[in-house]
Amino acid sequence: LKVIAIDEQLRVIYEDNVHFDKDLPEFKTQGGVYIHGDRLTVTSPVLMWVKALDMILEKMKSSGFNFSQVRALSGAGQQHGSVYWKKGSIQILKNASSRLPLHQSLKDCFSVSNSPIWMDSSTASQCSALEKAVGGAQHLASITGSRAYERFTGNQIAKIYSQNPEVYMQTERISLVSSFAASLFLGAYAPIDYSDGSGMNLLHIWEKAWSASCLDACAPGLGEKLGCPVPSHSVLGPISPYYSQRYGFSPDCKIVAFTGDNPASLAGMRLQEGDIAISLGTSDTLFLWIQEPTPALEGHILCNPVDSQTYMALLCFKNGSLMRERIRDDCASGSWDEFSKALSSTVAGNNGNLGFYFDVMEITPEAVGIHRFNRDNQKVSDFPKEVEIRALIEGQFMAKRIHAEKLGYKVSK
Repeated sequence: LKVIAIDEQLRVIYEDNVHFDKDLPEFKTQGGVYIHGDRLTVTSPVLMWVKALDMILEKMKSSGFNFSQVRALSGAGQQHGSVYWKKGSIQILKNASSRLPLHQSLKDCFSVSNSPIWMDSSTASQCSALEKAVGGAQHLASITGSRAYERFTGNQIAKIYSQNPEVYMQTERISLVSSFAASLFLGAYAPIDYSDGSGMNLLHIWEKAWSASCLDACAPGLGEKLGCPVPSHSVLGPISPYYSQRYGFSPDCKIVAFTGDNPASLAGMRLQEGDIAISLGTSDTLFLWIQEPTPALEGHILCNPVDSQTYMALLCFKNGSLMRERIRDDCASGSWDEFSKALSSTVAGNNGNLGFYFDVMEITPEAVGIHRFNRDNQKVSDFPKEVEIRALIEGQFMAKRIHAEKLGYKVSK
């Protein structure tokens, strides 16, 4: 959990973090999560998140941070995680005693104590059922911006409902991680914002409302448990009195809707129409601002957090930096300098030599293996080292462009 405070000139005046494994060892998480015995189910303890918030605010208080100066507060949460509030929790949240840390007041508020998160892939049967119920994967993508994904919240809710209907019935509100965190500051259930809500397989992205056919396919009475979604930049209300009394926040401090980490990246990088941002990590991720999206079976279309009338597209490629590092080790003695020199020594277009490099099963498209083609479009078993390096880089970036254009991105001349 990270906190950052900025002044009106956007200068950072305070930064800190709480590390789940190290600072909250009593929860016994690894990387902030529990990987269950089936290796598919991955969860995080809800109370760990609440305790981390208590801890980070106490750290700020003891460092002398002046909470009364804070005018507004917002945040980003990992996409696709969900939190299940037990019936009656709204009163406990609203009336939490400022004499107690929040995690003590809320300890019995959750019908599901370990939240399913973005790493979970245990809902394959629910995904199939959802796609079937709405007329196929492409039709689901046309409504919600994505085909059914195992980590998406609708499928997680469907699993909870089918395995533990009584737990589902005890739940009065379902939050995403982002709206859950906003709820803690608001002292009331915060609505889900359009952008983060687009990662649930439940939101009709064109109408900005829950899709009745998707809700019905997942669980009964689901709309009531989700509340009405709102634009990502909505002011939700003033901060809960709990924070004024315990930490000295001004009662006028505004809570702005929280959103998911991916939409927040688009907003934080100040992308505008036609812009494209590429994150070159273990997985490569593309963010695109799109006016007229065409949802496809690969990639995701989300509502744009900055402008609710437009959209953002998200593409994820699993074979990112680890693939580049392997080719660097094989072809450039492990040196990025040598890698760059080899790349510069070859011409753009690589004389028609082209490669697709997937050490692990790729997401976009679903493929694996190394596939090399020469200028005559014949498959070959190897390339000279410098040709290999350019084939890797050009192949990766051409794939990004092709899949972006499939989702509606237009390369401006």
